Amino acid sequence: MIPFNRPFLADRELEYLTSAAASGHTSGDGPFTRRATALLTALTGARAALLTTSCTHALELTALLLDLRPGDEVIMPSFTFVSTANAYVLRGAVPVFVDCRPDTLNIDERAVEAAVTSRTRAVVVVHYGGVACDMDAIGKVARHHRIPVVEDNAHGLGATYRGRPLGSLGAMATQSFHATKNVSCGEGGALLINDERYAERAEILREKGTDRSRFFRGQVDKYRWMDLGSSYLPSDVLAAGLTAQLEAFDTIQRRRHAVWDTYQAAFAGLDVVRPTVPPGCEHPAHLYYLLVRDLAERQALLRHLADRGVQGTFHYQPLHGAPAGERYGRTGPGGCPVTEDVADRLVRLPVHAGLTDSDVGRVVDAVTAYRFAGC
Repeated sequence: MIPFNRPFLADRELEYLTSAAASGHTSGDGPFTRRATALLTALTGARAALLTTSCTHALELTALLLDLRPGDEVIMPSFTFVSTANAYVLRGAVPVFVDCRPDTLNIDERAVEAAVTSRTRAVVVVHYGGVACDMDAIGKVARHHRIPVVEDNAHGLGATYRGRPLGSLGAMATQSFHATKNVSCGEGGALLINDERYAERAEILREKGTDRSRFFRGQVDKYRWMDLGSSYLPSDVLAAGLTAQLEAFDTIQRRRHAVWDTYQAAFAGLDVVRPTVPPGCEHPAHLYYLLVRDLAERQALLRHLADRGVQGTFHYQPLHGAPAGERYGRTGPGGCPVTEDVADRLVRLPVHAGLTDSDVGRVVDAVTAYRFAGC
């Protein structure tokens, strides 16, 4: 079976993991934490970066930094992972779910404007597959209403929008280093800060609400409880693996792009919808999907692939129609008809740096052997 995903093992990863374990400094903010942070900051162009134990925790930090209160509203796509909503629901905020675009499957910028109310406190965008949202249009709406934009950039490391790295476009952004991502340390994430107003407090919140980081830099003679917070700092052992992965980023990306480009060319003649990358966007080859006619065809295609030794899968189910989405959130004007449609029709194919040319050929052969009914 060709797996849907297989985490990449960088050349120096085991060396760095062993070094971190033997150093005696296995807790956070050690030498590998600093190295990984410097690499991440350079790659994303963010003003500051703080490693976290997950992208979920990075999102929770954004909710704390925004000082959200019960009843405040946060606009976000319905077509996203549950963490995007949970982070704000935990603070008592109400996710306002809006539809996605039919081409990129990103949040529909037109729906953002229609969803703004007097209680709106932020807009959270998710760059689906690492293809950038229309940040010019969304930024214009946000500036007009004086609300910050948060980028959930779990898919978008290394991608750009009009020449600017994703993760550098919002007031804050979050990254994921989960095992399914291009760069991984098993479980991990990061908070990127682009608005200096959030920088000092973010460091305190991440360190259990204390100024412990300032103490270790010699800026205070003792550290104290200063604010809300939790234990969001990852072990330096995790940072060691992440450092090796970030150092191998170009190698990882070359292979993933080769796989993605092969699929895009091979499926051009099929009666099926392929991914769209608008002008001005450079994607990171995070995932590759096909949109088939309906749910029945999706299930049939997944069975067909499995019979030929290829593990395909579907993706997000609409948050606005989920039990928790109905309980804690609300749907913006116009509903989410595109989200409901594409969620039933989407099939993701294996994309990872461990795929050989033979593997890719098998996936292509399996897909092209299927008789598509047309979309």
